[in-house]
Amino acid sequence: MQTLLLNDGNSMPLMGLGTYKSTGTEGQRTVAQALQLGYRLIDTAAKYGNEVEVARGIRESGIPRQEVFVVTKLWRESLGYAQSKVAFEASLRQLGLDTLDLYLIHWPANARNYPDWQQVNANTWRALEELQAEGRVRSIGVSNFWPAHLEALLQTARVVPAVNQLEFHPGYHQPEVVRYCREKGIALQAWSPLARGRIFGNEVLQRIAAAHGKTVSQVSLRWIVQQQVTALPKASTPERMQENLRVFDFELTDDEMQQIGQLPEMGFSGELPDLWPERLNG
Repeated sequence: MQTLLLNDGNSMPLMGLGTYKSTGTEGQRTVAQALQLGYRLIDTAAKYGNEVEVARGIRESGIPRQEVFVVTKLWRESLGYAQSKVAFEASLRQLGLDTLDLYLIHWPANARNYPDWQQVNANTWRALEELQAEGRVRSIGVSNFWPAHLEALLQTARVVPAVNQLEFHPGYHQPEVVRYCREKGIALQAWSPLARGRIFGNEVLQRIAAAHGKTVSQVSLRWIVQQQVTALPKASTPERMQENLRVFDFELTDDEMQQIGQLPEMGFSGELPDLWPERLNG
């Protein structure tokens, strides 16, 4: 498994398992199987409601804890200094861990929900900085933050986020956000890397896959990791998990990378950090 060096000196695998909607006994089994097959990064979140199953899957796998990079996220209803500390402790208990590898703010506060959104994000980030300083979490970062959110955060931050997890896949890869993060030394993780399944009928991806003797999903994931972005595909069968791992034994050409990067919008979730679907404060 190839890794990516973060700005805090820690290393993060370039391929991980996404666990959104992976719950119950099946979710536990999926995590265990993924680790046994070679995955070393497991991504979850408080909002997913499956941190307990993830913990059980890690234990069931038999893989030593120190070899597993565990990511979870702070939900937006827990933003703020004190609330963040409480939510972190709850996630740690659910996961049965003493320390976490990466803790992310799942979504930024925005002007629609908080008149003082900059301060809310700053207070939340201060809590994460303290948790890192205390050794409770190795790396801290954000998710779904746009340059405006990051720019405001960096006005008061003592620690630059190590990671920004965002929607990133063929057909929607947010180049302005990516460019800004690279300038600031912030690594990227890709959620929904297979574009919610919309990639599979794309003729460009099918043609490139055929040229390499690979599948469309492997080409899409290779396009992501070849840009030094960690991919977090979901999978529920050992066969699909293994398929997703086999992306480090070939390389796309510059022309192929460009073709994929120029694909028209497809698979976009419609979720934007400035337009939450609900108002939290009236």
